[in-house]
Amino acid sequence: MAAIERHRELKGEVVCCFVILAFWKTAFGQIRYSIPEEMQKGAFVGNIAKDLRLDVKELSDRAARIVSRGRTQYFALDLENGYLNINEKIDREEICKQENQCLLNVEIIGEDMVKMYTVDVLIQDINDNSPSFLNEETVLKISEMTPPGARYLLQDAQDPDSGNNSVQSYQLSNSKYFTLEVQIGYDGVKYAELVLQKTLDREQQAIHYLTLTATDGGDPVRSGTTQIHVIVLDANDNAPVFNQSLYKADVLENVPVGTMVVTLNATDKDDGINSEVSYLFRKVTDRASQIFQLNTKTGTISVVGSLDFEESEVYEIEVQANDGGGLSARCKVLIQVINLNDNVPEITVTSFLSAITEDSPAGTTVAVLDVHDRDSGENGRVTCSILGNLPFQLKKSFGTFYSLLTNRNLDREKISEYNITVTASDKGIPPLSTSINILLLISDKNDNAPIFDQSFYTVYVAENVPPGASIYSAKATDLDSGENSRITYSIIEGQLREVPLSSYVSINSETGVIYTVRSFDYEQFRDFEILVEAEDGGSPSLKSNITVNIFILDQNDNSPEILYPSFPNDGSTGVELVPPSCDPGYLVTKVVAVDADSGQNAWLSYILVTSSEPGLFTVGLHTGEIRTARLFIEKHSIKQTLVVSVRDNGQPSLSATITMTVMVTDSIQEILSDLSSLSSPTDTESNLSLYLVIAVATISCFFFIFIIVLLAIKVRRWKESQLFDSSNVDFSAVPTSQYVGVDGVRAFLQIYSGDHSLSLDSEKNHFKYFDSNNQSNTLAVYQESDGQASVLITDALNTSNDNQNVFQVS
Repeated sequence: MAAIERHRELKGEVVCCFVILAFWKTAFGQIRYSIPEEMQKGAFVGNIAKDLRLDVKELSDRAARIVSRGRTQYFALDLENGYLNINEKIDREEICKQENQCLLNVEIIGEDMVKMYTVDVLIQDINDNSPSFLNEETVLKISEMTPPGARYLLQDAQDPDSGNNSVQSYQLSNSKYFTLEVQIGYDGVKYAELVLQKTLDREQQAIHYLTLTATDGGDPVRSGTTQIHVIVLDANDNAPVFNQSLYKADVLENVPVGTMVVTLNATDKDDGINSEVSYLFRKVTDRASQIFQLNTKTGTISVVGSLDFEESEVYEIEVQANDGGGLSARCKVLIQVINLNDNVPEITVTSFLSAITEDSPAGTTVAVLDVHDRDSGENGRVTCSILGNLPFQLKKSFGTFYSLLTNRNLDREKISEYNITVTASDKGIPPLSTSINILLLISDKNDNAPIFDQSFYTVYVAENVPPGASIYSAKATDLDSGENSRITYSIIEGQLREVPLSSYVSINSETGVIYTVRSFDYEQFRDFEILVEAEDGGSPSLKSNITVNIFILDQNDNSPEILYPSFPNDGSTGVELVPPSCDPGYLVTKVVAVDADSGQNAWLSYILVTSSEPGLFTVGLHTGEIRTARLFIEKHSIKQTLVVSVRDNGQPSLSATITMTVMVTDSIQEILSDLSSLSSPTDTESNLSLYLVIAVATISCFFFIFIIVLLAIKVRRWKESQLFDSSNVDFSAVPTSQYVGVDGVRAFLQIYSGDHSLSLDSEKNHFKYFDSNNQSNTLAVYQESDGQASVLITDALNTSNDNQNVFQVS
């Protein structure tokens, strides 16, 4: 069976490749094609453009298409080549059932409504169905007294195919008691009869098993089988007889379920069980078996489903009557469905212009309507009309199609839209009608430019906003309608700091929402403006512009920068000098810092984070001045380490810290001595600390010897026996050029250094340190380099030897 199926599919493809094209043209442009059923989707049916003598471009320009009317669309029109192709696989048996000729009608219409073409497609049957029996098993009861030659009617095989593809022959399995004879009925249908060849002997064989095979005439041949069980009985010599060979009945299509259609009557002259007659459907379609029901005892046929004249006008059924002895008879029943006006007319809008311009001339086609009634005769005749006094008329164009036209000029300023009600009524009794509403918009010309809702826009954007963020939405309106009021937005290109504006902002052309392309930096620029253009979709288009002023809002994105004390290049901290005898409130130094932000983000606060001696120093919250809080006493360490934090007032707050060393001393020699003693702490708590102290002491000795030798060489060149013995203080040489550009910082440094100075011995090229008040608050070493003095603040003093008390300048 699988090989036969594959052979059938192969042949179907061959048939599809060699489609028999037969067509003729009528005065209305009607052609006919012939194709086999079951062709694949997309298969070629015919060249519409060639057969209608139309140019393919003409079909495309007219936007030709197939009218469906809500039915299954089995065909599709390809406007690119003018071919009519298969859109849905066609099953001839489903569409046309048992009709000899299966014809599908295809209506093709163009959008210009000039002409309609009708194409008839004849569906040829292929052998795609196998014969089948209604029952897989048939039981015959035959009396053993039945003489040879007795005939028994067997059930017919059903094959939905037609012609030679339907049932052509029957075969019976080998049997010495039975043979098969095929008869042709008055309707031309072949049926099989089982003929008894030899007298049965119930005592030898009570049941005979036979196989009846039905074959069709297709290529390849298909077949179906049923099993026949012959039960040998005692004598039953009379078969049932119907009082009519053909029963006819008429039934209205709207009869309720349960209505009796016809009662069959078959009698049997035998007595007892051999005279009891039962009825069954011998040949019936699937659809008819769903609509009609046969009472096996009484022979009454009643309605159990819904009837529809438009679906089927007549039903043909064969009924078999069996007696208790296995004899049977058959009859045919024809049920005619009477048509009623039970279908409302249908209106389908096949083509529609939703809007026309107000200057459209009279006679302009607005829509094409397909008005159809599924009823037949007078019940299917339909008339159409327009409700109300509107500037439109209906004109019948072709078949069941109507064109809706304008009959006078339209004025949009008076009426901008029309709600057109079209009513279709049939001629049935009582008449049925239906209505549809068509909303037609009247469009005008493009005579209004877009208008913005403001004369200009002011936008505030925070700096560091991420790229792609929405910052504003420009809004313009257009009094026109349709495409003339569709507005697109764009930014007129310009430059900002020699960079195109498109690299800073962009705009959504549909919504007018302005987006950032990059982050803004308040410290680079604080405002700029762009020109937004709104353009409508009219032809020609109209435009208008608006200026958008964008102001950048500062964010706290810069930490404070400490300018003084500055961080030395060698990684050491700055050193400030404070005399031990200074009073509380003595100005030690001042921390100077700036913040690149503005506003409250640049308001700085100075906080003393840590101190070697808590409570010994204070820092001005807003000035940054470090002052003594109380008098020094002997227990206080000479070296004081202060950590000052500078914070801004932003949210969140940013900060920077500086670590400073404050030396409490009156002279440099004391600083060196004290620092040396502080630089070599011992730790006797572990052997490792002892070894470290020994190593440091050894290195310090070598370094001390080196300093003594070096001083011996240098002492010859010095004119004075003391390294620091000046009574004048002048810090005017302290450079402040590194702070130029920071407001107030340079002035502070000049004032702050006014009480302290280092003077240069012009003869020896050495520096001297002076303190006019015997008070020092800065330890600084100056070295001449390229004619300019520079400040070096070093922590080298912190790592000198215990006995080192000489400060060398080279």
